[in-house]
Amino acid sequence: METQYDNQCSAEVTGSRRISPPEMDEVRAIDLRIDEPAFRFHEGQTVGVLVQGANPFGSKPHHRYYSIASARPQAHGDEVELQLIVRRCFYIDEFSGERYPGIASNYLCDARPGDHITLTGPYRSVFRMPQNRDANLLMIGTGTGIAPFRAFIQRIYAQHGGWEGKVRLFFGDRSGLDLAYLNQVDKDFANYYTRETFEAYQAITKRYVMSEAEALEETLDAHGREAWDMLQDPATHTYVAGTRKNSGQLDKVFSEYAGSEEAWLESKEKLREAGRWSELLYS
Repeated sequence: METQYDNQCSAEVTGSRRISPPEMDEVRAIDLRIDEPAFRFHEGQTVGVLVQGANPFGSKPHHRYYSIASARPQAHGDEVELQLIVRRCFYIDEFSGERYPGIASNYLCDARPGDHITLTGPYRSVFRMPQNRDANLLMIGTGTGIAPFRAFIQRIYAQHGGWEGKVRLFFGDRSGLDLAYLNQVDKDFANYYTRETFEAYQAITKRYVMSEAEALEETLDAHGREAWDMLQDPATHTYVAGTRKNSGQLDKVFSEYAGSEEAWLESKEKLREAGRWSELLYS
């Protein structure tokens, strides 16, 4: 029996460009247009991508979630535009050692303008932007996990009109996303450096062999005191996004500031209970 997914819609690919250097993993910015007035999304939400006939053992489609990397449109028309940031992924079979392409990521990276893909959702986000503009926003992420933060920052500065509290972004990356976001294109992070409340931190040492986890750890080692001080402020809301394996580096650094792993985990649980800690982690 074929699996049914709620809120399916067709999206046309209107643009696809590589945003990572040739020597790094391929990461693409994929622009989509949805001709469906009922489709609405908010910053931090995700959509599902359905790849029909992708399962070699049956007709069940392959379903994969991606964070929306753009802010919601200001005007409400019949068409909705959004952007996904997708890394072309591969995995190694642990038994045979063979290398296989990731189904959804290669499907999206191979799509060209004019192609249509099937989306599901959008799905409710674990991230909630505070109502008060004097709240501090602490964002920590790696790789394509920083995509929802891009949408947040676009919203509060380009569309919301500004933010009074501190806005800090800590990230580590080796795929070229850092270069793509730190430029003057597409309303990316560099455009907000003139804002008094915004700063972004990344790893200072750009070693080619550095993993995303090591890059994030270097970022937090170099600038972690500010992040730690912000965590102690009741006005701070913290958002963490990226791979689950890389989140261990964050726990490692903050455990040192807290004095022990147990003390940090206890502090993090209190932040979560207070609604000031949100995570969007994927495998």
